[in-house]
Amino acid sequence: MSQTNLPSGVREALRRGVVIPAHPLALTRERRLDERRQRALTRYYLAAGAGGVAVGVHTTQFGIHEPTTGLYRPVLSLAAETAREHGDDSTILVAGLVGSTDQAVREATLATDLGYHAGLLSLGAFKDADEETLLRHCAAVAEVIPLFGFYLQPAVGGRTLPLSFWRRFAEIENVVAIKVAPFNRYQTLDVVRGVAEAGRAGDVALYTGNDDHIVEDLLETYRLPVGEETATLRFVGGLLGHWAVWTKRAAELLEQAHQVGAEGSVPPELRRRATEVTDSNAALFDAANGFAGCIAGLHEVLRRQGLFEGRWCLDPNEELSAGQVEEIDRVCRAYPHLTDDAFVAEHRDTWLG
Repeated sequence: MSQTNLPSGVREALRRGVVIPAHPLALTRERRLDERRQRALTRYYLAAGAGGVAVGVHTTQFGIHEPTTGLYRPVLSLAAETAREHGDDSTILVAGLVGSTDQAVREATLATDLGYHAGLLSLGAFKDADEETLLRHCAAVAEVIPLFGFYLQPAVGGRTLPLSFWRRFAEIENVVAIKVAPFNRYQTLDVVRGVAEAGRAGDVALYTGNDDHIVEDLLETYRLPVGEETATLRFVGGLLGHWAVWTKRAAELLEQAHQVGAEGSVPPELRRRATEVTDSNAALFDAANGFAGCIAGLHEVLRRQGLFEGRWCLDPNEELSAGQVEEIDRVCRAYPHLTDDAFVAEHRDTWLG
């Protein structure tokens, strides 16, 4: 599927900017796929105002890509079927793609067959590859599915990628968006500059994945000189594990950020919200312990809301860090306006039905 063949509603939504939660994996106590709760979670996101879902990504647990788990196809299929049930043809389906070029192409082909619109391409398998090798890999996968680029921070498996890479990556015709998640302002600017210098401003949609800088990213306007012109770019939305919980509030936040973009004036409450969201993310993502408990932290919130039965991960050793539950308790008490517990409680039984 080329960018020009993306459904018009999907293409417009992607460029306008939407909330795209990075979809967690619902498991039973035996660590098998809990299809009922997996479907309920997708229903929750779409009911909460998300414009799409990203499945098979870090938050879904990269273990689903292993042939021994047998989970990649069923998990992607469940999300696609449930999204179609929602009945909105502008809902964006993003599939996580990993591994060697052969593996990523196979996964992209499967995702396309299941109705996914874009592939979030992890470069984790190319930690020592040179720029030419990386770009050949990206171009090969882009022949199969539109690409959602992914700058993943090194702390959770990513690598440093220079400005030159992002400029050339953005020149690939079938690149439609980039998730920027290096948790680093210099490296974030490299991506923005790369898109601008490739002449793709307004064409390649920028999505924040910087969990430590979510609100600030959404409020920033970049005006960068490109030759004799000035390119203007904004982060139009987010593809975030943080938005896998309290998603209704995330949708409201993005709407406020879009309003700021139109008016150019940032209300003081949004400045305060930026600090609150970062503080909450530190607890959920276990920043104090190098993000060791980031997936378990999200599962804990979903468990408390009754969407998950437990916080089990594929790896039995993947759990909350010492002191993390107390930090989650603290931010829930401090920022109740960031949660959507009442919304979930009202509709949970319907989603689980």
